[in-house]
Amino acid sequence: MKLLQIVPRGSTRLYGAMVKKEADIRKKNRGTFLRSGRKSRNEAKWTHKNYNGWINLQRGLAEVVTVVIQSRAEKQEWQLLSAFLGWLDRHCAKSVSSVSIHYR
Repeated sequence: MKLLQIVPRGSTRLYGAMVKKEADIRKKNRGTFLRSGRKSRNEAKWTHKNYNGWINLQRGLAEVVTVVIQSRAEKQEWQLLSAFLGWLDRHCAKSVSSVSIHYR
């Protein structure tokens, strides 16, 4: 399991921007992440098209986004982590101040 803490730049509402961007990409039938599970105001669960596992996103205090990456096969978590960080860099780089990764 990998735990990420993403700190937004300035007063950016990063969680809302991430969820909206994923929905916009999905409406065009593109992208590899899809929202799964129940919809909640401050939480989201994403899965990847090619890699087994899931990504849980949660809005925290001061708009810090907490992300938990888990895979059924522990040796494949790096693929989900890499795919998520690439997605974050491509679509939200201007809104991110820092990313911390905690290994568990």
